Amino acid sequence: MREAGSNILLKLRNPKVVNGIGLFLLALVGAWLLVNFIKGPEEFINVALDGLTRGSIYGVVALGYTLVYGILQLINFAHGDVFSLSGLIASTVLLTVLGLDASSSNLVVVGGIILTLAITIPVFALFNAAIERVAYRPLRNAPRLTPLITAVGMSFIVSNISLALYGVDYESGSDLLPQGAAFTIGDIRVTWKLIFALAIIVPALVALTWFVRYTRQGKAMRAVAQDTEASAMMGINVNRTISVTFFIAGSLAAVAGLVFLLEYNIRYDTGFELGLIAFTAAVLGGIGNLAGAVVGALVIGFVQSFNEGLTWLAPGGDWTRSIVFGILIAVLVFRPEGILGEQTPEGA
Repeated sequence: MREAGSNILLKLRNPKVVNGIGLFLLALVGAWLLVNFIKGPEEFINVALDGLTRGSIYGVVALGYTLVYGILQLINFAHGDVFSLSGLIASTVLLTVLGLDASSSNLVVVGGIILTLAITIPVFALFNAAIERVAYRPLRNAPRLTPLITAVGMSFIVSNISLALYGVDYESGSDLLPQGAAFTIGDIRVTWKLIFALAIIVPALVALTWFVRYTRQGKAMRAVAQDTEASAMMGINVNRTISVTFFIAGSLAAVAGLVFLLEYNIRYDTGFELGLIAFTAAVLGGIGNLAGAVVGALVIGFVQSFNEGLTWLAPGGDWTRSIVFGILIAVLVFRPEGILGEQTPEGA
């Protein structure tokens, strides 16, 4: 019996068997989606558009995780809580300081959103860079477990700051956006919320891509991500480059926080769950790969919306968390490097 069990385990570890199981699971999901599309194509597309909205927000948060991991090989668990705090601060600026409400004109709302972004982006860029300077830089040469534990501690600290300032109540600015569809194609509805989310998120992603690929500091970030010691030997200021990375990640958290505030409800612990989802998206796409983080986030957004919005054999919202983290486990088993990631000696 023991030998038979050992033989079965050896067969299951065979790469061909593992890949075969993975392809079989993908085929099942594809068949399920196809049947749902045939049963109701308009409903399917409407649910997919909702998934696009969610995935776009997850993508911005996931980029913050993957940027930091690419530079420091560190999972910055505090990133999700920075996202929550930024959304709550944005609610104060929009709803209290500027006094916007459902009766405000569209032009005033747009101006208020731009002003809020102009305030929260630099504030949380500096806040995130300060976290790196205080909590992570002194541990640069410590064992890898030490900064990881510190990241968990910083997550609790930032979360409790949000709790102390705002309590347990939810904040929302969804009434500021026009309700309903911007336009329809048959029964397919393209909502103002989707247009608004893409109008903010897409330029942010384009600006990030341009910065990383074409600017001097962006090239320095890529060099440090490849080899920290060699970059230092070539004259790159590693500490400044890492600080810039956290600065950018904080900016992305501020953008995502405002968009989430205007799309959904947010409170002090929202970043915990959304941060785990965004981290799952980063792993799914290939942790450390910017394009992979966006692709993984869109996949997670579609999976979540399809699970909650489709009718034929859909498990429903109660199973969303289990499915999302089941995907994380499946990725780690069948393709640890992610969709667009490259296999490294460490992960080979």
